[in-house]
Amino acid sequence: MTAITRREFLRDAAAAALVARSSLAGAGASRTAPETPWYRRAYLWGQTNITEKDPVQYDIAWWREQWKRTQVDAVIVNAGGIVAYYPSRFPLHHRAEFLNGRDLFGELTKAAHDDGLFVMARMDSNRTAEDFFQAHPDWFARDSGGRPYRAADKYIACINSPYYDEYLPAVLREIVERSHPDGFTDNSWAGMGRESICYCANCARVFRAKAGDALPVKADWDDPAYRHWIEWNYARRLDVWDLNNRVTREAGGADCIWSGMNSGSVTAQARSFRDLKEICRRADIVMLDHQRRDDETGFQQNGDTGKRVHGLLGWDKLAPESMAMYESGPGYYRVASKPVAEARMWMIAGIAGGIQPWWHHVGAYQEDRRMFHTAEPVMRWWKTNQQYLVDRKPVANVGVVWSQRSTDFFGRDDPGDRVDAPYTGFMHALVRARIPYLPVPADEIDRIGGGMTVLILPNIGALSDAQASAIRRFVEKGGSLVATGETGAYDESGDPRADFVLADLFACHRIAVAPKLHGTNRREELHSYLRLAPALAARLDGPRPGNERPPIGERHAVLRGFDDTDILAFGGSLSPLKVEPGALVPLTLIPPFPTYPPETAWMRQPATDIPGLILSQRGRARVAFMPADIDRRYAKEHLPDHAGLLANIVRWAAGDDLPVTVDGTGLIDCHLYAQPGRVILHMVNLTSEATWRAPVDELIRVGPFKVTMRVPRDAAKASGRLLVAGRDLRVGLDGGIASFVVESILDHEVIVIGG
Repeated sequence: MTAITRREFLRDAAAAALVARSSLAGAGASRTAPETPWYRRAYLWGQTNITEKDPVQYDIAWWREQWKRTQVDAVIVNAGGIVAYYPSRFPLHHRAEFLNGRDLFGELTKAAHDDGLFVMARMDSNRTAEDFFQAHPDWFARDSGGRPYRAADKYIACINSPYYDEYLPAVLREIVERSHPDGFTDNSWAGMGRESICYCANCARVFRAKAGDALPVKADWDDPAYRHWIEWNYARRLDVWDLNNRVTREAGGADCIWSGMNSGSVTAQARSFRDLKEICRRADIVMLDHQRRDDETGFQQNGDTGKRVHGLLGWDKLAPESMAMYESGPGYYRVASKPVAEARMWMIAGIAGGIQPWWHHVGAYQEDRRMFHTAEPVMRWWKTNQQYLVDRKPVANVGVVWSQRSTDFFGRDDPGDRVDAPYTGFMHALVRARIPYLPVPADEIDRIGGGMTVLILPNIGALSDAQASAIRRFVEKGGSLVATGETGAYDESGDPRADFVLADLFACHRIAVAPKLHGTNRREELHSYLRLAPALAARLDGPRPGNERPPIGERHAVLRGFDDTDILAFGGSLSPLKVEPGALVPLTLIPPFPTYPPETAWMRQPATDIPGLILSQRGRARVAFMPADIDRRYAKEHLPDHAGLLANIVRWAAGDDLPVTVDGTGLIDCHLYAQPGRVILHMVNLTSEATWRAPVDELIRVGPFKVTMRVPRDAAKASGRLLVAGRDLRVGLDGGIASFVVESILDHEVIVIGG
């Protein structure tokens, strides 16, 4: 291909913009824009990720029928970026190998529009082939030695170069001019992640202008230049988001939006400098590239993702999610069908959390045709019951706080262990206890947390003074608090504080300053335990006949269910704390002792006064501070005692005042919603032969479940409906409390109470 000069490039870009605006002016005259924008009406999505071979094997007629069978409202079609699926005017825009001059993107866009579907043009735009690199070597990311960063045989473009500022906007204008998609998305829009520092001339110049400093030499969280580099990269991604939206709206009209894809993982967002809060503030729709579960978080993580995104985005906007119909883990088999049960449960878990389903295939022709049948029944069920699945508000009085800033500056090089695991542990414990909850961003406690009875802070190590003040206001208004680990031991930059920033609420104080964060700071796995008070009412210096339980008084409610034990497995270490008078300490540390050989496995120090849990009262507010990282350990080890303890603490903090109770056998994730005149309970059955290890191949029916829940006055009509079973439900109503029995659940059930 012929290299293009910068002058020629800018000339062609300007010409493309003029043609596009002229063309769309004529097109707009013949259309009447609906009152509701298209991105508020595109509920069901489909995507065939086109391969370079597809231009010679894409059966558009067959796929149009598949669109109808799955009842999609919108499709995502590959347009350009790494590979162009139309004859681009830009010589360096690599055409698909088998394109042969065909405008496959244009044909698919027209077919979808003819079928009444919306189209998002998919870009994949952070890398190029070698000819592009040779033509514009100054547009590409470089390491400290000046060598270009590469991904396989491609060269990675620098996000601060004209590639992002000039070339890609011109490509977007060209695509609008040619085919008039309704909007754009991009699955690799954010450039390189934080694992690599770009030292190209563009980055060096721009960073010095913004930060007044040279680029950091290496990743060092204690280096002010590196901290500025992290924040500067976040700001640059938002600049790219804003630029692309200005370009597409100018070229295609006010509703021709650009919405880059985002992950369902806060850690993944952090690693690629995608600020979820700021993106949701800007976005008209959030496109989630979050295709599968992992064994640590399970299907329930998809429901959690939906609630987290909507908590920032609003429940009136949509958040479709790419859901792989191919085997995406374990292993990565792009053209083999994922087991139906695995794909179906991921879809259902997301729907329960407010996500809109979006089936995803790689390649237009498949020899494993089983994958084409997976999405249809779920999509059809969704369409039938659409009125209950959108335009609703979540009902929960427990909030789990999360912080992307803490993920960065406290999690640092080990966010999985420091940040993700404690959050995940509480998520699993709440799901197991069937306690509905909502993720609450640490910067939004005044806005979102105001409707909560309990806020949980799972090892939110880095807390700012402003965030701490919001938490205090929550407690002053009567809200209860559960905090764990090193919450508030560090400031918003991850620097140690002399004491917990919330020490006044925790009813305890550090004796020593929190340790400086280095590397991973991974906690050692130890053979340690927690002692349950008041087990020391009897002496421990002699055996008791038949292992009898020592005579003790009634234990605290947080120890409910542990009547026949005086210890719980822990596995960690704790530091001494100064506990304020009047606070209760129901758990204390039993220091580590040997495990091998068995003859040495006896407690050298059966008891200490080092607290593992501290309880206190602040007016109506209850506060539980648990230095013991039971939440993190539950995520790692799944010990039922840890889950029971976490649930007990939350119930105590809430005064056992929860909006729904579900009794029955099985692992059930419960999501509660309200609409005018009715409440909606979505129960997802996570019980299977592969609950904690993908993929699941067989679903296990569970039930019956006895359910009681509060209903508002406008939903006081004692009528019920099971949307999956497709039948009416007998409901008892007494004093605003509805009670009913769900006889069985295979994959999920949605119960509607009221009109």
